[in-house]
Amino acid sequence: MHPHVAEISPAEAHRRALAGEVLLLDVREEDEWAAGRAQEAVHVALSRLDPSTVPAELPVVAVCRVGSRSQLAAAALVARGIPAANMTGGMLAWQAQGLPVISDQGPGEIF
Repeated sequence: MHPHVAEISPAEAHRRALAGEVLLLDVREEDEWAAGRAQEAVHVALSRLDPSTVPAELPVVAVCRVGSRSQLAAAALVARGIPAANMTGGMLAWQAQGLPVISDQGPGEIF
């Protein structure tokens, strides 16, 4: 059974990340990260995520493409006692709400 994981909207995640109130943790794979991401995010693919190495200074908001992998990541963090939430709708919702996206080539789009 997975622990309960709070949900946070992309707009709220963006606001809180800009304010330095949360760590935005993008758990998508390398190609997805390179194609487009939130500037404030840090990247650790879910396949390599070790919850014991995630700093616990700030609550974590986990992010993926649509919200499924980030739900798993947030649950793993919560199980380790790290405050974490899942960003609803993932980066597709982030982009749909007009929030800024960068890529390895500059301003980007999530496909």
